[in-house]
Amino acid sequence: MALERTDLEWSVARGIAGFRWLALAWAAAVLVLTRDDVDGPLVGAGLLGAALVVTAASTEASIRRRRWLFHPAFVVAELAVGAAMLLLDGAVYDRLHSQSVGSAWPVAGVLSAALVAGPWWGAGAGASLGVARWAGDAIAGFDASNLGLASSGVLFAIAGAAAGTATERLRRAETAIAGARAREEVARTLHDGVLQTLAVVQRRSADPELAALARDQELELRAFLAGDRAPLGRLELGAALREAASRIERRDGLRVEVLLVDGDAPNVAPEVVDALAGAVAEALTNAHKHGGATRATVFAEVEDDVFCSVKDDGSGFDAASTPPGTGIARSILGRLAEVGGRAEVDGRPGSGAEVRLRAPLRPPTR
Repeated sequence: MALERTDLEWSVARGIAGFRWLALAWAAAVLVLTRDDVDGPLVGAGLLGAALVVTAASTEASIRRRRWLFHPAFVVAELAVGAAMLLLDGAVYDRLHSQSVGSAWPVAGVLSAALVAGPWWGAGAGASLGVARWAGDAIAGFDASNLGLASSGVLFAIAGAAAGTATERLRRAETAIAGARAREEVARTLHDGVLQTLAVVQRRSADPELAALARDQELELRAFLAGDRAPLGRLELGAALREAASRIERRDGLRVEVLLVDGDAPNVAPEVVDALAGAVAEALTNAHKHGGATRATVFAEVEDDVFCSVKDDGSGFDAASTPPGTGIARSILGRLAEVGGRAEVDGRPGSGAEVRLRAPLRPPTR
């Protein structure tokens, strides 16, 4: 399924489309103003014509939000037109001159690469255009300054890296704003429902343990809605697993031991840490709630991937005759699937249960 692009990305795409038109107009003006130095007018007109096709198509696509605008094939095609302008510059002009036939138009391809694939690909696209300009001058036999040619390549690469970095930061800011708005909306919805119910339970319950549990849940929910509780994925794997186990111990009284085999745990991506910690918490909850367990062991090992096991001393169950419930399907299997991992539940009737989790160090690229 194609990745859904955000309003921010479409806005940036329209901005790049505007840049293409301005750069193309300037390139055409330069070609007219330097016509006395032009040796191949048909080649120059052909290159500008190709740029015009790309400019018109990309503008229409950015306005109508056509997904192919973000396809790598289109980005490569645009970069190819820009590279052709630099390579064939000597076929247009018969002497050394200040600007190439495309002027600044090839930079649009670098900006597109940065938008679609990020700063590293943007820098690589810029560097490739720098090589194309050097090769074009070499083919034409122009006695251009090596420093000037190198500067062009560096500036192209810097433009791609800067554009990619700025776009990524804007994406993160947009995600943070969307998350804050979502929490605010949920907070308004829950304030008169769940939060007040938990407060009533605390005031009216004669069971101190139940009142304490309701208080913990109320505080945790309020912290989440306010954005004060950091995702477990910001912690390293061991700390995230111990935090999840500690939370279950305080809430359910289940004794949990966490064992982590020394590995390169810092290399585990935050998304994977968060998924594993959430799945472990759900497995521990099920062990206490459904299996009546009093003790559990969480074992984790990091090598080429991450392996995690949750064993308990509860009653266990027959996995073959017991369909997975919502907790297992969504909170365990679903979490692991989102990061490219998998989970296996072993009921072992009468001997407790074991949940085995395996996930890559980093989620697959979507």
